[in-house]
Amino acid sequence: MERTCCTMEESDSEKRMEKENLGPRMDPPIGEPEGSLGWMIPNTTMKKKVLLMGKSGSGKTSMRSIIFANYIARDTRRLGATIDVEHSHVRFLGNLVLNLWDCGGQDNFMENYFTSQRDNIFRNVEVLIYVFDVESRELEKDMHYYQSCLEAILQNSPDAKIFCLVHKMDLVQEDQRDLAWSSIVYQLIPNVQQLEMNLKNFAEIIEADEVILFERATFLVISHYQCKDQRDTHRFEKISNIIKQFKLSCSKLAASFQSMEVRNSNFAAFIDIFTTNTYVMVVMSDPSIPSAATMINIRNARKHFEKLERVDGPKQCLLMR
Repeated sequence: MERTCCTMEESDSEKRMEKENLGPRMDPPIGEPEGSLGWMIPNTTMKKKVLLMGKSGSGKTSMRSIIFANYIARDTRRLGATIDVEHSHVRFLGNLVLNLWDCGGQDNFMENYFTSQRDNIFRNVEVLIYVFDVESRELEKDMHYYQSCLEAILQNSPDAKIFCLVHKMDLVQEDQRDLAWSSIVYQLIPNVQQLEMNLKNFAEIIEADEVILFERATFLVISHYQCKDQRDTHRFEKISNIIKQFKLSCSKLAASFQSMEVRNSNFAAFIDIFTTNTYVMVVMSDPSIPSAATMINIRNARKHFEKLERVDGPKQCLLMR
């Protein structure tokens, strides 16, 4: 028999964030010019420019809104076409800020990107995400624009990472969409190998079957470590989508999601706030380890992982005892 325990707590800070339209997207406050970052980005912040390009109607803005602005799929139908370039800034894991350039895909805009705006658009790019519409009937034009993007990136940002997504909101499963974005964000995390090593040590110390780290605002999978093989290769993205939907339900009740425990005869899964910017999921199959012990272990590891999140934080390792 499966048992689920959820904890929802009233959060004044999260109420304030919702009321003031604060969240993953970091828009300037009243009185600050659009695109001004000085008011909220400290000197230690690492900024990464991400280009989101593709033909108009391919679903670029819909994907961005679902992943980073907590839209649900049906709400994206209200989104209009992107005009020229829309800029948004997403704080990810504390010191990492994604500078998203959502480029309108109408023909006149695309031509300008490759001519008059070429240097501005394609300079200092960390990641190019090019989105194809799976239903497009202009494949030759789509490939021409994609080839032009590749040439411009090679000229202006030769070290940029390139992702090509074939997409349409009503045809792509949500877990597949989250998987794609998790893979993209993974490439942008500066100390991801160190994070993975410490997650492995943490899992071994507490004798967990699996430990998964999620980014707190988007619930994208950042890193994981498993001691036992699992059959479902898309389980992280499915969990991510379920929790995101549950968090949205909580917010409608003016409550914030904090933690959850799911237990049956085969395993126990714990999802809890881990650091300022992450949630952790710990899966245990040893029935002799009580829930309280696992929760204490999660709490005791928080301070260490808080240090790892900072780009300029100390390079330490969680040691086996």
